Amino acid sequence: MHRRSFLRLGAGLAVGVPLAAALAGCSADDPLAEQAKAGDNKNYIAGDGSVTEYAPSERGEPVRLTGTLFDGTEVSAADWAGDVVVLNFWYAACAPCRKEAPDLVELHDTYAPEGARFYGVNIRDEAKTAEAFERNFAIPYPSFEDRNGGVLLAMTSFVPPQAVPTTLVLDREGRVAARILGLADKGTLKTLIADALAA
Repeated sequence: MHRRSFLRLGAGLAVGVPLAAALAGCSADDPLAEQAKAGDNKNYIAGDGSVTEYAPSERGEPVRLTGTLFDGTEVSAADWAGDVVVLNFWYAACAPCRKEAPDLVELHDTYAPEGARFYGVNIRDEAKTAEAFERNFAIPYPSFEDRNGGVLLAMTSFVPPQAVPTTLVLDREGRVAARILGLADKGTLKTLIADALAA
């Protein structure tokens, strides 16, 4: 699989590292996937902020998912045809989720006018808890209510269970172009969104 992994080097810088030579298969050397497979009953999986960017030729099929937003609206990935989409998996008590929230708001405000759609995927909270978080951080985009795990299940190839936060960038064909496991570095995510929009 041709993809790049990024090592974070302070001040939001990232260095691309080719993985093709190191990987025997697409799931090799993915520490969070390995943690998820371990079955050791951890309550969470600690993301390290690592980034994987998938080459266009290696992105596979468009994602297929449907879910319900907290306001009751039904949303399907088919609705996103032609748009770049940012999916952020979160819940209110998640400390890294709180830390990255202002950056996600700023990136939304920058790139929504250019056609990027943003959605949260809340995997744990009831509506009142999620709404309090969204008010506190002035989140301008909607979130899926995903306590039943439907959206997460549809994305398990990219989001190991309980690996929160995780942020995905989908290209205009609905394929996963990039993934950040753990706290999203603002500069890195900005570059990933801009690249997807420019493609």
